[in-house]
Amino acid sequence: MTTTDKRRAEILKACRELYEKMNFKEISIKEISRYTSFSRPSIYNYFATKESIFLEIFREEYFVWCDDMDTILKDNKALSVKEFADKLAQTLANRPMLLKLLSMNIYDLEENCSLEELTNFKKIYKRALETMSLLLSTYFPQMSKEDIEYFIYTFFPFMFGLYPYTNATRKQKEAMDKAGLNYPKLKIYDFAYQAILTLLNSKL
Repeated sequence: MTTTDKRRAEILKACRELYEKMNFKEISIKEISRYTSFSRPSIYNYFATKESIFLEIFREEYFVWCDDMDTILKDNKALSVKEFADKLAQTLANRPMLLKLLSMNIYDLEENCSLEELTNFKKIYKRALETMSLLLSTYFPQMSKEDIEYFIYTFFPFMFGLYPYTNATRKQKEAMDKAGLNYPKLKIYDFAYQAILTLLNSKL
């Protein structure tokens, strides 16, 4: 790993740690620099904007999720609907950072990154779509191309809401209590598992 790679990794690690306890708007380049070994101006040598840092974390999260889906393919010759739903739901339960990033305003995030950065991100997103398609065609060969596209373009948008529904803040929970709303007690796995089952059963 080059010095540049090490410094970029240090910045990404600091941003990840901050994002676990703060929201996107609260995190600044200055705040990130406090968690690294170099100054705020130095960060701009590696990332032009805060959004660029987050997009790279986003790309890394998609990369690992794709690897997790590849592992399903590698380790399983055949899967029932319930077994498939279990394994795919578990890959998402293992990636809360990916789901938290998905719940952000991605439109604005992407607009504040360079074309090169955005293209690199779109490449890994394309891999995620292709890997999901391969999973479905492998374990459910009776699904048509249209069925697979229906699953993908229903499930991927569904993922945007997984984190907010399962990780409400204390303030949000208090507001829901006062509004007379029941906060769902289900976990990421539970929501994902049920959604996958429903989508598959509607096409099989």
